[in-house]
Amino acid sequence: WSPYSLYSEEIATFGESDYNQKDSEGFINLFGLPIKVQAMVDGKK
Repeated sequence: WSPYSLYSEEIATFGESDYNQKDSEGFINLFGLPIKVQAMVDGKK
């Protein structure tokens, strides 16, 4: 533990009632979009 750490367990940890698990699907789809586009471009080469 460091007094200068930006990590806070109270902020970074979500309980089941604090976070809608369905939100992760949208995040994964959005975060993975550049990989899908790159694969499409590479497939056309």
